[in-house]
Amino acid sequence: VQPPEKPLLAEEWNKLREDFQSPEIFEEVMLNSMIRCNSPIDVAKSLLTHLAKRNGDVAYNVLVKYLTLCVQQGQVSEIRDVYDIMKFRFKILESGAYNLLIKGLSNSDQWRMALTLLEEVKKIMIPSRTCYESCIKAASRHQEMKLAFELYDEMVAKDVVPTLNVLQSFFDFSRGMKDAELQNELFGILLYLRENQIYPHKTFMRSIKLWFESIPGGNWRGHLTNIKDSGQCPVCNHQLEDSNLTEEEYSNLSERIIRDVIHGTDTFRKTSPQEFEAFQTFVENRLPFDIVIDGLNVSHIKTRRMQCENLFDAVNCLAKENARLLVLGRKHMLMNSSNWKREIMKEMQNKADFFFAENISEDDAFLLYATLRSGKHCKFVTRDFLRDHKACLPDNLTRHLFRKWQRGHQIVFSSVFSQQPAFRYDCVVQTTGDTWHIPYKDVFEEKYSYQVPRKWLCIQQK
Repeated sequence: VQPPEKPLLAEEWNKLREDFQSPEIFEEVMLNSMIRCNSPIDVAKSLLTHLAKRNGDVAYNVLVKYLTLCVQQGQVSEIRDVYDIMKFRFKILESGAYNLLIKGLSNSDQWRMALTLLEEVKKIMIPSRTCYESCIKAASRHQEMKLAFELYDEMVAKDVVPTLNVLQSFFDFSRGMKDAELQNELFGILLYLRENQIYPHKTFMRSIKLWFESIPGGNWRGHLTNIKDSGQCPVCNHQLEDSNLTEEEYSNLSERIIRDVIHGTDTFRKTSPQEFEAFQTFVENRLPFDIVIDGLNVSHIKTRRMQCENLFDAVNCLAKENARLLVLGRKHMLMNSSNWKREIMKEMQNKADFFFAENISEDDAFLLYATLRSGKHCKFVTRDFLRDHKACLPDNLTRHLFRKWQRGHQIVFSSVFSQQPAFRYDCVVQTTGDTWHIPYKDVFEEKYSYQVPRKWLCIQQK
């Protein structure tokens, strides 16, 4: 439906409603259309007035839609009025309405009211990321950085994951400020990136560089660079952290993963205990391997080719240095089909050990088990990110070791079968106090990525 361009009288609204094929949802459809067309607020208001007169009140979901339009246009006094009506009629609002109210108020000169609302939300639920970030940005815009950081720390403590956008805004709004406490908070954000293996995109990286260079009397200088394969930074000659775990770290990690992830919950083992036992026996009799390959995953690299050809190329590429390979396959690969040719499968089996699991098995647990049991040198090949396993590791230290081990042991094939080797140096934000090294990506990626960046920002204090 096309919304009218000016406010209508009750009989005109009634006429439109009668002509509409589903009159019972007319108001909702009309308001959705007004939001889409960004209709003048008085047109929407005349519809609400008409509804209130006809029904005696306005339904909750209709008020939320009207609120959406008010927030979209920054109509602060209307937002406050709607809030008063909602508060009077409904004792508790749901998160969608709070998100809108806080977002609308935080963008106005009445931004402190958004903070009051945030406190109200906290009494009934954990506020959403939107609520927190609207308030953080409002505080930052008004140069109240201490408040902004209190909200950020609280948000992270409640496991509400911040967007890169809000993290970047901290560096933008803190530019040129001389304040030791503020500096430590910003260093804390950089360490948060390290801890969670987050790679900033180019614009975020520039904000970090500009902030460092703007610190009064700080004498920081930033340069963009590529780290040498040896792990040395060409700008400051500093040697980056090694990606290898110590013997002790490695044995702790493999013990934890084998105990918690593989034998722990059944969530990742969409496989029978019998099958997993058979696999363990198979592995123990053939240890150690040099490289473990997620066969099904690698077989999908190039979509226009037969899956077995993709896998064949990967096996050939990796078998060159007489490496001992284990390929995790599925039983359906043994049936001669358009994607899986028997003679190619036979040829591969001369170059690598194969374990064929049931067609429904999840192979992450198999992959981790075989790699970890083979020892520190063993690498693995998959384009998956093993995201789930991080979640069932109980503590931060184990998670940190898992990520570090993964960064140093995961080989990734791109679609042209050039493998991205596992690095000797660790690809995360790192600092020595008077230097910072920050890996960054050219573009923003919301999705977690296993592709480690090649570009770095080196910042040193002269």
